[in-house]
Amino acid sequence: MTLPTRFRIVALSALLLAAAVPAAAKSEMPRDVVFDVYRNGSLFGEHAVRFEQLPGGELQVDIDVELRVGFGPVTVFRYQHAADEVWADGALQSLQASTLKDGDRERFTLRRRPDGHVDIDGDIVEALHPSSHWSGYTPGVPAVLNTETGEPMPVEIEDLGVGTVTTADGVIEARHLRMTGTVSVDLWYDATGRWVGCAFTIGDQDIVYRLRDT
Repeated sequence: MTLPTRFRIVALSALLLAAAVPAAAKSEMPRDVVFDVYRNGSLFGEHAVRFEQLPGGELQVDIDVELRVGFGPVTVFRYQHAADEVWADGALQSLQASTLKDGDRERFTLRRRPDGHVDIDGDIVEALHPSSHWSGYTPGVPAVLNTETGEPMPVEIEDLGVGTVTTADGVIEARHLRMTGTVSVDLWYDATGRWVGCAFTIGDQDIVYRLRDT
């Protein structure tokens, strides 16, 4: 079915607006996102982001990533990442993260002090948007907070306009952003600002996220 031009313009405008407003800044409760993660076409693991409203109205975000490469029962690579974010009034209030990567464990704790300063493990740091992807990014920002290490990560955020991405339910239109740092990551967000796709390449490995339920 071909939509009338007026409706196509309205839909496009919604996608454009969604990219400009980070999901954490919106008043409605975000929907959970669960991705199957593929490595060179084979299932590699899962990346889940789940949301809960706390009694005080804050938004709690639970992030769990589990990736594994193995030959039979033998694991040759494992990546685990668990993070708990708490947001209020569109601002990150706290973040606890633990990452196991190549056998090494990284942990850090972030909190926003009553005076508004951001503290990571006792040190005052610049307030940066976390690299957890679900809440989107503002094109042009020079750095984000690396949620594996707790360190600033210089990046370039590009807005590539509206494109399409494949989910478990088929192909959908979505806003396409590209974040380039140590790795170039392509990200897609639907008209509500929900994170719906991700893809990047490391060496000879193509990693693709496929959303389970739209």
